[in-house]
Amino acid sequence: MAMGKRRRHAKQASMWVATQDLARSAAHPFYVRLNQSLDQHDFDGFVEGLCERFYADEGRPGLPPGRYFRLLLIGYFEGLDAERAIAWRAADSFALREFLGLVLPEAPPDHSTISRTRRLIDLETHGAVFTWILQRLADAGLVKGKTVGIDATTLEANAALRSIVRRDTGESYQDFLTKLAQASGIETPTRADLARIDRKRKKKGSNDDWTHPHDPDAKITKMKDGRTHLAHKAEHAVDLETGAIVGVTVQDADEGDTTTSRETLIEAAERIEAVRPDADGLAEVVGDKGYHSNQSLVDLEAVGVRSYISEPDRGDGTGRRIPKRALRSIAIVVAFAARAANGCCASVASAWNGPSRISTKRVGCAVCTSADTRTFASGCSSTRPASISGCSCGG
Repeated sequence: MAMGKRRRHAKQASMWVATQDLARSAAHPFYVRLNQSLDQHDFDGFVEGLCERFYADEGRPGLPPGRYFRLLLIGYFEGLDAERAIAWRAADSFALREFLGLVLPEAPPDHSTISRTRRLIDLETHGAVFTWILQRLADAGLVKGKTVGIDATTLEANAALRSIVRRDTGESYQDFLTKLAQASGIETPTRADLARIDRKRKKKGSNDDWTHPHDPDAKITKMKDGRTHLAHKAEHAVDLETGAIVGVTVQDADEGDTTTSRETLIEAAERIEAVRPDADGLAEVVGDKGYHSNQSLVDLEAVGVRSYISEPDRGDGTGRRIPKRALRSIAIVVAFAARAANGCCASVASAWNGPSRISTKRVGCAVCTSADTRTFASGCSSTRPASISGCSCGG
């Protein structure tokens, strides 16, 4: 085969080209199967009936709801978190154009159209579509609902930190610093003066004092890279056996994981019960060290849910390394188990006063040489002897 050479001058394009003669790439098998599943369950009919109240009876047709939600699916599967990126990707791929049901010369929707449609449809409708898709996953056996992993991430808000205003007076941050400078004796402060005063202030980024006028839900938060921004907190609950997302909530970014996890786990449990009424329900929760505190363990234990700490492999050959705070939580849980097994008569709440009430010691068998490390709560009045795990004599 001879080598093809690129022409120095662009070849003149034909004026008329039949549609069947246009070059096309092979359709993506994943999106083809996904579309078949959506069509099989009449996804377009469902979302059109659900979103009918958001559209006018007359006028130019807008973005169809089925196409809008497919664009959101593209953003999820392609890892795109911006509407501009979703619109560009849909315009660039023939496979995605086919997934959206676009034919030539029909153009994909602009990012502004996606954004306008998103603001048009309320949050409850998005949640109903999410539950519908979760139901289809459950029908296919892809939702077990027994073991759930939970994690959260901070998302930078579309709001500038310099635009925040005081909650009590409504004055801007610049005006607030100017008044402080004038009160200190500087009649006409410069930007350098304002910056110097700002550096000396304590608790200058309190969410109790400041808010953004156009995005009051955004909170002043330190991001993972160390920078401070206005941000939101997205929290997900995932079925660890199948990878299906069973719960999503958006929380205040300044709230801790142990506080926000309650709402997310409640939503996940309700959705699992809705799509899997025959299942036993949520039984185990896996989270990182940020989700383990004294009160969160008590709350989970009260509803019969076991909690586990998951730490990534550090790659140093030692496997999983659990931080001290997590070890404290584990010690408290073990102490509860030990007290229950030993018939301890003290109340459960009395041991929940911190790590100083938890101690471990080596216990040996009185008959043979077996020994084990046991965990005790100080002040426990129980005198029942603890059994030794793995004892060869059974004593």
